[in-house]
Amino acid sequence: MGVYHDYTQARGAGVLVRAGGLAARYRLEAELLCFVNFFGPTDSFKDSLAEGMIRMAEQSGALAPGALITEAASGSFAAALALAGYRTGHPVTLCLPATAPLARQKQLAALGAKLALCNYVYGRAGCEKRAAEIAAERGGYFMDHYANDLNPEYHRRVTGPAILQATDARLDFIVAGVGSGGTISGVGEHVKAWTNGVQIVAVEPYESQVLSGGFAGQHGLAGLGCGFVPENYNPYIVDKIVPVSTGDGKKLAGEALLCDGLPLCPASGAVLAAALELARAPENRGKRIVALTGGKVSY
Repeated sequence: MGVYHDYTQARGAGVLVRAGGLAARYRLEAELLCFVNFFGPTDSFKDSLAEGMIRMAEQSGALAPGALITEAASGSFAAALALAGYRTGHPVTLCLPATAPLARQKQLAALGAKLALCNYVYGRAGCEKRAAEIAAERGGYFMDHYANDLNPEYHRRVTGPAILQATDARLDFIVAGVGSGGTISGVGEHVKAWTNGVQIVAVEPYESQVLSGGFAGQHGLAGLGCGFVPENYNPYIVDKIVPVSTGDGKKLAGEALLCDGLPLCPASGAVLAAALELARAPENRGKRIVALTGGKVSY
């Protein structure tokens, strides 16, 4: 087996898993595959993304050795960035609303981040403004993962090629959730550049159909549906947008655990629900559908 230098080397870019249990339950005649990359310490693909963005920012010279990193976030990317920054020698300051749950604040602090609490009245824009100010004041780097092209660039370089290699470039659909927009844009751009006919399907919460031109709303699919169209989202490579409810996301996450042993979070369950809908369609008989399930739930 050998010995890895550290845990990051053991994780890889992700693995492709056939959802055979779900295929049997629903008598699918299409091939349903899950691209799984939640082996990082914070249980999502964001660990690899944060590490990759830091590495690329360093290589470009935009991020100096030991320099401060700031970000306006409190979710899974914030956790991944806090830990990745600590491990690479970069202090991380996260700007988040003062109304963020105290338990979440403690979790992020435990991962090595310093917190800058912002007035909730100014919302996301206020947090982003403060993060940019702190970076400018201290010679740091504002990660800005909703707009920073290093986000989709990581997926162009890593995730997209990994999917094509794992499938031998034989696939018909890629189904991905949209949070910051980096995954679906980077993967979609790479795959469409190197294949013909692959359709890219975006998943957003049924309760918050912003990508489809609707209104933002509350939902329970953490990691999807940020309430606005992120700058990193490239609509021109998306062939279809599928809304999935919080209830359906949780339902499919539960079924994936029981049928295939996949411990998916509700957001990944929503992606799988959209992929399952495609797989059940008669016109997709014999097609290969890849669901990007990059978030894990802990039991």
